[in-house]
Amino acid sequence: MAENKLSQKQVVLMSIASGIAVANIYYNQPILKDIQQTSHSSEAEAGIIALLSQAGYGLGLFFLTPLGDKIRRKKLTIILFLFLSVALVAMAFFENIHLLWISSLAVGLFAVAAQVILPLAASLDRVSTGKTVGKIFSGILIGVLAARVLSGFLANRLGWHSVYLFACAFVLIITILLKKYLPDAETSFSSNYLSLLQSTLYQFKRFVVLRVSCLVGGLMFGVFCSFWTNITFHLSRKPFNYSPEEIGLFGLVAIGGALAAPIFGKSADRGKSRRSLFFSMLLVLASVLTMHFFDTSLGIIIAGIFFLDVGVQAVQVTNVARIYGLDATSNSRINTIYMTCYFIGGALGTALGLLCWHYGGWNLATWQMVGFVLLAMLTLFVSGRKAKGREGNSK
Repeated sequence: MAENKLSQKQVVLMSIASGIAVANIYYNQPILKDIQQTSHSSEAEAGIIALLSQAGYGLGLFFLTPLGDKIRRKKLTIILFLFLSVALVAMAFFENIHLLWISSLAVGLFAVAAQVILPLAASLDRVSTGKTVGKIFSGILIGVLAARVLSGFLANRLGWHSVYLFACAFVLIITILLKKYLPDAETSFSSNYLSLLQSTLYQFKRFVVLRVSCLVGGLMFGVFCSFWTNITFHLSRKPFNYSPEEIGLFGLVAIGGALAAPIFGKSADRGKSRRSLFFSMLLVLASVLTMHFFDTSLGIIIAGIFFLDVGVQAVQVTNVARIYGLDATSNSRINTIYMTCYFIGGALGTALGLLCWHYGGWNLATWQMVGFVLLAMLTLFVSGRKAKGREGNSK
């Protein structure tokens, strides 16, 4: 029987560390106006800071996270966190817009430490992988959602520079704790870096489950990103007319949804991943349709946010649990492929969501989300039929 090499305290530590890492990408969003004024730049130039942090994360996903199969993941995590702390100090003290661009790119690049921790946890816990991954994924989502709230709170009271100083302090504290308590695992890849990148791309061709998970995960994250982009516009208009600070509080509802994600990881551990995926997507579909038809009801919106978030995060947790069962020696490379597709789906969802809002407002934007969910469900259904067909032909 497989041995569980992770204690609950270590899982909690890894979850917090992952959330702290990813939060750094999103601290800039509520304070871009303040940065613009301090750096004497235009709104468009300040907006590039947010774009570059996302771009840096994308680059880190492809070029840095595969190293987790070549370099000991504990060592790699510590290195990334140390470089991240330097980038955060630069963000705190630079006021030249071009230097802020470079620093923001670096913040995103090194924030991928979270995506080194995730496969490390899966490699060490072979007993309840889905449950463990679910807890760490919840930490990541809470970091994403809480970053905006914390950033606005600190900036309003201590100025935007304080946001990055506090962020740096969090990173350094968690780095010390990781150095002392984070477990480690053996690496398996011994060839050169170019071969590592080629092997990363090969994983997509190698596993049908990975390809299906990439498409389903990307589409569902596209729903998530489209929703959180357009709900801001929807709540700022009649009959709500909420301020940005009031809209930000709706993120607290989503955090509650994130805490439910590990429950679905347990279903994956029991071999019921497809059932979990279908149920989760039905939950998202029902949430979007309810908010579409009852778009002026505050109670419906709050409930819809909660259950949509539960469903989206459950899909991601289940997907990650599935792909980490494919080949434990290639977890970092497999994770790289999945998370790259995941964020591509998010970017596509945001772009199409904004386009739909422009031409049809909340009504058209929610139909776009429905379309994404239905396409994800169709993908899972077709892949299941094909899998049964292959099993029947092999008998």
